[in-house]
Amino acid sequence: MAEFRYDTRGSWFKGNCHLHSTASDGGKTPAELAQMYATQGYDFLCRTDHWVFSNVCQESGAYPLLWLDGVELNGRDYAGSSYHVVCLGTFEGLSRELSFVAALEAARAQGGLLILAHPLWMGNTLEDALRWGFDGVEIYNHVCHWLNGKGEGLVHWNAMLERSPGVLGLAVDDAHIRPEHPGWNGAWVMVNAPECSSEALLAALKAGNFYSSRGPEFKSIDYDGDEVRIHSSPVQFVRLVGPADKGIRMGSFDGETRQVATFKVPAEWPYAYLEIEDVRGRRAWTNSLWVEHKGA
Repeated sequence: MAEFRYDTRGSWFKGNCHLHSTASDGGKTPAELAQMYATQGYDFLCRTDHWVFSNVCQESGAYPLLWLDGVELNGRDYAGSSYHVVCLGTFEGLSRELSFVAALEAARAQGGLLILAHPLWMGNTLEDALRWGFDGVEIYNHVCHWLNGKGEGLVHWNAMLERSPGVLGLAVDDAHIRPEHPGWNGAWVMVNAPECSSEALLAALKAGNFYSSRGPEFKSIDYDGDEVRIHSSPVQFVRLVGPADKGIRMGSFDGETRQVATFKVPAEWPYAYLEIEDVRGRRAWTNSLWVEHKGA
């Protein structure tokens, strides 16, 4: 039985789920990153250095925001395909000595949230995206967009949703903040949770109770048993996105904006998510609105 995914009665917390520090190939220390992002209203960040398995609770320093543990794995699988995978969670007994596949499976076994990173930039095929049962995929990567315009993963995401309607879509910075990788604060997630704690935020991320954005804001996302209703920041277009060519849209090209939209989702659609776009062309995306109930 499918159930509506969103509960936006909690508070919204701004975060970034893909960053690099001086622990791998980034140009800023964790303390410097925390200070920079805190000035832009961020509540949390995820440690995702290459093959560096973080454990923030063992650190003694204080930060102006919350750090969550994670790692980015990279390598080739048995089919010879190259991957970068962001894994969110605290992992034990993992090291660089493991193969990519062994580390990926170990992170999964320890309850990690496995996110396929920048698939278009990597040249990943749709078959690659489907092979390992990832929990999510980066639908926008700010650094990859800046590097060569290959920052979007929406095609891969929709292919994954066709097979598994619960797959998550995330917008991230992938910030390195070096002269050749200067971008940051270009894409983020807004997580709805009862509190800003590592346990509450990670649980909300795993449940998909968040949206991804490059600027526009969802204020609330509700379902009354018949229609989905959203409140947002002023946007020019609102789209209910379904499989293949299916979709319903609101908005016009005359510059008029709206902040409320209501949709009746066709029952035959295997998945649906919402996309809003402001007058500057910046977009935000919900996750798929319904997910299969684990007890079904």
